[in-house]
Amino acid sequence: MPRKKQQPQEGKAPKMRGYIAGAGEIVQQDISDTLRQNFMPYAMSVIMSRAIPEIDGFKPSHRKLLYTMYKMGLLGNKRVKSANIVGETMKLNPHGDQAIYDTMVRLSRGYEALLHPYVDSKGNFGKAYSRDMAWAASRYTEAKLDDICRELFGDIDKDTVDFVDNYDNTMKEPTLLPASFPSVLVNANTGIAVGMASSICPFNLREICETAIARMRDENHDLLSTLPAPDFPGGGQIIFDRAEMEKVYATGRGGIPVRAVYTLDEKQNCIDITQIPPTTTIEAIMDKIAELVKSGRVKEISDMRDETDLNGLKLTIDLKRGQDADKVMQKLFRMTPLEDSFPCNFNILISGMPRVMGVREILGEWAAFRTECVRRRTYYDLQGKEKRLHLLKGLEAILLDIDKAVRIVRETEEEAEVVPNLMIGFGIDEVQAEYVAEIKLRHLNREYILKRTEEIEELENAIADLEDILKRPARINKIIMKELADVAKKYGKPRRCEIMYEVPAVEGEEPEQQIPDYPVHLFFTRDGYFKKITPQSLRMSGEQKLKDGDEVLFTCESTNSVELLFFTNHRQVYKSHAYDFNDSKASVLGDYVASALGMEEGEVPLYMVVTPDYKGWMLFFYDNGKCAKVPLSSYETKQNRRKLLKAYSDKAELAFMRHLPEETELAIFTTNNRLLLVGSALIPEKTTRDTAGVSVVALKKNAKIARVTLAEGLELNDAPRYRVRTLPAAGAILKDDDRAEQLTL
Repeated sequence: MPRKKQQPQEGKAPKMRGYIAGAGEIVQQDISDTLRQNFMPYAMSVIMSRAIPEIDGFKPSHRKLLYTMYKMGLLGNKRVKSANIVGETMKLNPHGDQAIYDTMVRLSRGYEALLHPYVDSKGNFGKAYSRDMAWAASRYTEAKLDDICRELFGDIDKDTVDFVDNYDNTMKEPTLLPASFPSVLVNANTGIAVGMASSICPFNLREICETAIARMRDENHDLLSTLPAPDFPGGGQIIFDRAEMEKVYATGRGGIPVRAVYTLDEKQNCIDITQIPPTTTIEAIMDKIAELVKSGRVKEISDMRDETDLNGLKLTIDLKRGQDADKVMQKLFRMTPLEDSFPCNFNILISGMPRVMGVREILGEWAAFRTECVRRRTYYDLQGKEKRLHLLKGLEAILLDIDKAVRIVRETEEEAEVVPNLMIGFGIDEVQAEYVAEIKLRHLNREYILKRTEEIEELENAIADLEDILKRPARINKIIMKELADVAKKYGKPRRCEIMYEVPAVEGEEPEQQIPDYPVHLFFTRDGYFKKITPQSLRMSGEQKLKDGDEVLFTCESTNSVELLFFTNHRQVYKSHAYDFNDSKASVLGDYVASALGMEEGEVPLYMVVTPDYKGWMLFFYDNGKCAKVPLSSYETKQNRRKLLKAYSDKAELAFMRHLPEETELAIFTTNNRLLLVGSALIPEKTTRDTAGVSVVALKKNAKIARVTLAEGLELNDAPRYRVRTLPAAGAILKDDDRAEQLTL
């Protein structure tokens, strides 16, 4: 018979399962203390332990993974399941298995993101040039360390670098890897920290080793003579700009323009693109070309397809009959990511401090780091040889009278007295005596002892040589340069990127079609209709034709080349130009913006901004009384993106938005009949587009912001009554005279 559920007895308090001190309490804290205690430790953790590479060329996640694989014996042996490697790495890395595996993928040969991969992979590891090509799960792939990792771990067991405890103090891990070549400049490395970022472009291994050698010989060496340009794993053509290249080499900042490589298949009348810039993907290129074809800006293309296979990347573009392939590609270079610039920001951690350095300075820091590694290795070897020599000196003493040594051992009554008796008998120390006492009986012959003592002279010469190395920095430099030359000879490969010192002009190339620029009047309605009307047409027109219930929200005089930003109810902004819309008339409804710009279902434009230079700010007012002041330049992009996500915050309901070209005084009206006159300069600027903003209006219950307008032009009998000096503020109740004035606006 099933048991009946016991009903809780009335009047008894529920049983407490636990207690958390301070739970549910609201503690007021100064914002500066909050930033210092909470935000700053987080920011420093991201900078120091996650996002910025160090002088050995690795972030902590890379280093932990590679060191784990080294300890697993995967340097030169057979591959093992990637899942096993991920599991072992979790002993050093507290992150989840997916994050560790993603790191392995980006270091692998199969992913093709590095000039010299550190992980020799087997299986589907995706491709760096594909956005949508997913790599297989770790249980289906295998991996081991690539041969070049011998240059990373060759000296690691000789006290060349410091070791620290892992996150749970159960293991030791290296703080750096003693790389025998400037790995920080050989493989690309990017990262985004808090308030800073890092973006290091790759260079050819042979060229960077030659440059490092030349710089060690002469600090004023001309870098461009041995290091003409970066070298990207995906190939491409680097458009050489000497001034920009010298800037990158000197400061660590700048841009490297790279364009795709293509061939023409005349029989099929198509273009085969086989190499693309490192900053884009094949899917992004196809999306942009499709957009251009759909809008009619590119009319020479009939079809395109992704023919990437095991042989490598291949994007095929079919041309219409009679089209010149070179002219089409020049057009695509201008309008698509087929030509893009790699942003350089050589931000590296040096002794725990982030520093942006040029190539010359980075090579100097690496040389100093490698010098210390070689010095510590030399000292380690010196100590080992001195210890060996000390033992052999004791063994040499026995050579004088082996029978005496045997007799001492045989006649000693207690085992503990063997070592002391040997010390007394031959005048050797305890370490030497212990070594002699442990010799096997079969080795107590003259041949064995002579062979051991023959090493003494060799050890003495080696010790003298090692001591000389430690005393002479020039010899350490010579060792480093020899190692660099060996690495360049063993692992060096030809350049993958072609350097274009002069961009060839296409014969008969037509100049880019110039967009006609002329005065226009722009209109935007509440229902999302847009009109562009010339002054002549407007003068000859009558009233504006609108849908029933619609009204004009915005109108201005501008030009045909001006940029337009449409903010929507989905927190997105769509970017366009006035010339993207046809000239209209007052007698027509105009273009429906949602359809013209391909907005999502249910998405409608709420506000339009007209800007030629992205100056000023966007003000977003929310129902909770907060306002976000975002620079309009935050919506400017170099890639001509047509849509930006997270245009404003979703933390509260949007009440009103307005573009402010310059600082001025604002009039904020609330639904509970209050007015605030606020200087826009009082509202702090926020660089993040979707920031929640700051409190501006102290609203009463159920009150909201009704509208915001410029204070200039308002006729108020007592303006100082409504003017506020600090925020947030509740404002003042509108007087009857002022209220009547506002109703007439």
